[in-house]
Amino acid sequence: MKWTTLLLTLSLLLGLGACTQETQNKIGREINNWTGVNGVLEVYAGEKLVRRFIKVDKLTTALGTDANKDRPYRFGYGILDANLNGVTDAGEKKVYFEFSDYSTNYVFFENPA
Repeated sequence: MKWTTLLLTLSLLLGLGACTQETQNKIGREINNWTGVNGVLEVYAGEKLVRRFIKVDKLTTALGTDANKDRPYRFGYGILDANLNGVTDAGEKKVYFEFSDYSTNYVFFENPA
């Protein structure tokens, strides 16, 4: 039993080591999609918070997975926190959002709550 587990683990590690960086990133994103992330995206106008999206599972990467071209935007899905209180209230629904890669007025983080 120990030898089987050891061989299986070693094979898995060698297999991942042989993957390209992009393939490793895809595997990591798949695990992240499966486990889920409780992300928060905050958008600022100057120093003022103007939009908050909660329960965001992920943001796209800037590099196209198969086309190998830069995308000029990022997008995701999350609940629009209309009153900016940090919790999902009645009437607040999951929405699609996107923003430019050239934006510097947003913060994305995992919700510690």
